[in-house]
Amino acid sequence: MLAWTERPDPVPGLGQALVRVHRVGLNLADVYRRNGTYHLAGNAPWILGYEGAGEIVSAPAGSGFSAGQRVAFADCPFANAELVAADLDRLIALPDSVSYELAAAVLLQGLTAQYLIRDSYRVRAGDRAVVHAAAGGVGLLLVKMIVHAGATAIGVVSSQAKRAAALAAGCGHALDVRDWPSAAKALAPHGFDVVYDSVGTTLADSLDVARTGGTVVFYGMAGGDPAPVDPRRLMDRSLRLVGGDLWNVLTSAHERRTRAADLFAALDAGLNVQIAARFALRDGAEAHRYLESRAAIGKVVLEV
Repeated sequence: MLAWTERPDPVPGLGQALVRVHRVGLNLADVYRRNGTYHLAGNAPWILGYEGAGEIVSAPAGSGFSAGQRVAFADCPFANAELVAADLDRLIALPDSVSYELAAAVLLQGLTAQYLIRDSYRVRAGDRAVVHAAAGGVGLLLVKMIVHAGATAIGVVSSQAKRAAALAAGCGHALDVRDWPSAAKALAPHGFDVVYDSVGTTLADSLDVARTGGTVVFYGMAGGDPAPVDPRRLMDRSLRLVGGDLWNVLTSAHERRTRAADLFAALDAGLNVQIAARFALRDGAEAHRYLESRAAIGKVVLEV
């Protein structure tokens, strides 16, 4: 269950700042942590949340941060709260052009999409890509980044509203999730250069629609765990199956801030972030239900 309760104010430890949170980004990972799919250390009651934006209340002298400074973070625990004790190396200073809401809406999912097109598979002009859950928070940003790179994005969606959103984001086609493999093969009989799969249970079909020598990037399991893959299947068509996890590259303050700076520059250049819904933090249970309903098109933001 989720409950809005009073907890003692966090006390910053060594190498931490105290942040007053104004906006929180809600992610499927929060649902996974709540339902037990992702492990939570320690004992109940837990405080959920890892992504947010706010202002510094206090910071150690010489840290480079000061009271009143606007910051955001993508990987600080216990973010579903008014106050967060955040590790200094996980804080990202916000430029004036990025609001608290925009930072909470874009940071985790934007850095993920950026990682997927740079690190998991380097998207190039002329590539043809399939994007599962193309109208989700990561999916919409991924489509926009693929198109910006000069490639073609084909989305997979589950409703007419999501089809419209995927097309508006730049998808050349938006395929219905119920018959997408046959529709994808009709569009590209020789297969796609890359397939971005965040569903999990669709992995076998994703491998089927990749071209010989193509790549499938598996970076989520919103639909459940994928069936095991026989490596001979990869060998027969020289396929690449790549895992995508942002935490493998956000390993230092330099990496976080450099990648975030590139993301903020993309926002300044016109990258649009779609807000699916806003909820008060105290209504977090309602926000979780909404996200689990799969109705969200874009990012769910919690207002503190």
